[in-house]
Amino acid sequence: MVQMTEAVEKIVNKIIEEQAAIIGPVAWSEAKKVKGLNLNAQTHEVHIDGDAKVVLENLVGQYEKLFGKLSREVCRDAVRPLLQFASQEEIPQILK
Repeated sequence: MVQMTEAVEKIVNKIIEEQAAIIGPVAWSEAKKVKGLNLNAQTHEVHIDGDAKVVLENLVGQYEKLFGKLSREVCRDAVRPLLQFASQEEIPQILK
């Protein structure tokens, strides 16, 4: 289970980095608002407390709420190569 969550943490980190490339440090501020997601913007360390699938879905939703559907597409494109490393149960439909 630890290995799977680690894969999801990498996916979360990739999403935040891709969003940061577009919107800057606001991406980290918005990610901090997601319940169950603990992160350090300086070191880019990400830890998930709770249901990884819910946290991932909420992260994508947080960006989409602010920046629209294009934000969801940015997230999908960013994580596509990483999805193979996580279990399908941990990946929300919003990223498939």
